[in-house]
Amino acid sequence: MTAVRVLHFVTGGFSGGATQVAIQLVNAAREGDAVEPLLVLRRKRRTPPERIAELARAGVPLRMVPGWSHLASVIALVRICRGFRPDVLVAHGFSEHLWGRYAGVLAKVPHLVHVEHNTRERYTAWRLAQARWLAKRTDRIVGCSEGVRRVLLEMGMPAARTIAIPNGIRLEPFAEADAHPFAQRVPGIVMVARYSKQKDHATLLRAVALLRERGLAPPVLFAGGGKALHRKPLEKLANQLGIGEQVQFPGVVRNVPELLLGHQLAVLATHYEGMPLALLEGMAAGCAVIGSAVPGVREVIEDGIDGRLVAESDPVAMADAIEQLLRDPAQASRLAVNARKVALERHGRELMNQRYQALFLELAR
Repeated sequence: MTAVRVLHFVTGGFSGGATQVAIQLVNAAREGDAVEPLLVLRRKRRTPPERIAELARAGVPLRMVPGWSHLASVIALVRICRGFRPDVLVAHGFSEHLWGRYAGVLAKVPHLVHVEHNTRERYTAWRLAQARWLAKRTDRIVGCSEGVRRVLLEMGMPAARTIAIPNGIRLEPFAEADAHPFAQRVPGIVMVARYSKQKDHATLLRAVALLRERGLAPPVLFAGGGKALHRKPLEKLANQLGIGEQVQFPGVVRNVPELLLGHQLAVLATHYEGMPLALLEGMAAGCAVIGSAVPGVREVIEDGIDGRLVAESDPVAMADAIEQLLRDPAQASRLAVNARKVALERHGRELMNQRYQALFLELAR
C-alpha cells in the first residue's frame, strides 16, 4: 500500500511547542511505513543554524522556506508542494497556519489540516477573517487540547470539523525517573519556558522572594530561550528582590530531562497555554508540578491529585503552594508519583502520533 504523503509546515523559530510537535510527528512517521513525512520550516531571523544541521544529521526530511515576507513563504511552499505532492498539508501554529494553507490551496493539495497550539494568539480582525475563509477549505481544524478546541469554536470555526488531539511528549528520556528517588533530588525549582509576554517568570520570582521571608530559599533554574528584551528585566527583578544568588538564567539548555530528573519541583507560571509540553515533561520526570490555573494548564493538572494549580499572576498563592510542597515532602512525592502515572498513560508521543496518523489516513483514503 502506498504511503500517505504528509507535509508539516511550521515556524523555524524553535521557541514554542508547535515546532516540537511537528518534529515529533515527522520522526514518529519515519519509524513506520504508513506515512511519508516532510518537514518544512519557515526561516526566522533567530532560526538557530545548529538546530537545522542537527535535524539534517538525524536524517529528518527537511526543507526551508524564506520568512522575510509572507508572500515569499507562500510562493516557496507552493513550489515544494508541487514537487513533493502531499496528500495532506498540516499547517501548525499562528501565523504559519494562514500562509501554509494559502500555499496548499494554490498548489491544490487534496487535504488541509490546521493545528492551533495556543488558547490565545495575536488575531486581528483581518487575520481572523482570513482564518474563517481558509476554514471553509480545511478538512480538519485541530486544537492541541480541549481548551484550545473550545477557543476555536468561539472564534467561529466549523464545529463538525474542529477536533482536539492532545499534545504528547517523548517518554524515553524519562524512562529512568524511578531511579531518581524524590527524597534524593535537589529541593529546588525548574521552570522550562521561553522568555516572552506569554510566560510569567516574574510571578515566580516574587513568590520566591516571599518564601525567603518565610525561611525558605530554594534554588530556581529558568531554562529557555527568548529575547534579551524579556530576560534582562527578570534578571534585574531577581536582584532587586534580593534573590539573585538563588536564580540561574542559563538560556537554552539541551539537557532538560536531566535537570528535571534532578529536581523536586517543576513550575510553569504562565498567562495562557495550549497544551504545555514543559509541564508534561516535568510530570514524566517524576517532579511535583505547579502550574498557573489558565486554559491549557487546567486540562493537564488535577489540583491536589497530580499537582497544584494556583491563581494566575498571584505570587502569594504561588508561594503558598511551593512552601506546602517543600515543607511536606511526603505529599509532594505522592503528587509526583501520580503526575508521572498520568504522563505515561495519557501524554506519550505514541498516542498523539496514533491519533494524527489515523486522521491523515482517514482523509487520504
